[in-house]
Amino acid sequence: MTAHQDSAGSHGERKGPLRLIGLTLTKAWRGSIFSESAEAAFWQALSLAPLMLGLLGLLGYVSDWFGHRVAARVSEEIVRFSETAFSAEVVENIVKPTVAGMLTDGKGAIVSVGFVIALWAGSSAMSSFVDAITVAHDQHGVRHEVWQRIFSLLLYIGSLVLLIIGLPLIAIGPDLLPRFFPDSWHGMIGFWVRMLYYPTLGVLIVLALATLYKLALPRKLPWHRGVPGAILAMAIFLLTSAGLRFYLGGLSATGYTYGALATPVAFLLFLFFIGLAVVGGAYFNAAIEELWPAGPTRRQQRRWRQLELERAHQAARAEDDSQRRHGGTAEAGAGPEADMRYGVEEGGAPDARDAGAARGGGAPDAGARKRDGLAASDTDRLSADRRT
Repeated sequence: MTAHQDSAGSHGERKGPLRLIGLTLTKAWRGSIFSESAEAAFWQALSLAPLMLGLLGLLGYVSDWFGHRVAARVSEEIVRFSETAFSAEVVENIVKPTVAGMLTDGKGAIVSVGFVIALWAGSSAMSSFVDAITVAHDQHGVRHEVWQRIFSLLLYIGSLVLLIIGLPLIAIGPDLLPRFFPDSWHGMIGFWVRMLYYPTLGVLIVLALATLYKLALPRKLPWHRGVPGAILAMAIFLLTSAGLRFYLGGLSATGYTYGALATPVAFLLFLFFIGLAVVGGAYFNAAIEELWPAGPTRRQQRRWRQLELERAHQAARAEDDSQRRHGGTAEAGAGPEADMRYGVEEGGAPDARDAGAARGGGAPDAGARKRDGLAASDTDRLSADRRT
């Protein structure tokens, strides 16, 4: 029985929503959730430029698959996001030309020269999230540190591939989907696409977070155990981002601003709340696991069944070897007795006089000599038949 199972059993009837909220807050406070969120925000800020470098460079190659119109839509979405984080001069002089050139031309030289460095630097944010999730579940140190860093890099590459495929689909989805239906349905389909666009995007983000919560752990839990934390992370992000917008709007109304630092500070706060949401969801999942431990996954069940079969096979083989060793020893020790029994069965049971002669050490009687003579004559007759 594990430690969290003992803790869950000791709580008894106190397993409820209030206990879950209290345990989540306790674990998050002891795990320094604010420090972990700040660390994640720092690495997200440093990873943004390498992420854009790799993403835009690869999108320049795959833009031919989707068409230049799709590349233009993706460019508009990226520039729109950049306007919320950078100044107008930076967007006009750096971001727009870079985005346009990378999406249309593919700038293979930039991707090839700085791609490895960009991948390593861009995976720092993913590494901070993986570390925070493993700490929340008390599994930090289970995976080797070097392998955990490489594992974070692999997760980052996988997420980058999904973004390369998903960004064009997200950009053209609302306009492309109605084309698969008759013309009379275009109005209705377009209405429902606009209504369900952002909820669908939110569901996809929840699924991605649940997958991250599963893959980040060395001792993995079932995938559905990450869904509650992913939903909580989405709720935390929406609430905190709304509060941040309200706070920044209030500062602008009063005339008190950070001046040139206003945009970087707002951007860092935005990244901090992203980290707070992801790490908070991990602690929520850890609290659920402590109160209601999950059963083994299908992979673990298959592994255990395989181990049981291997152990049973080894035990049967050891038992067979033991029986062969003991059987050979018994046959060797019972050799004379077996020969005596074999002779008795072949020649028949000796009478009392033969037995008495054997006990007394004397010669056998006339009956025994007669039987021996008959046996000898039979043997001579068989030998003569073979010679002829």
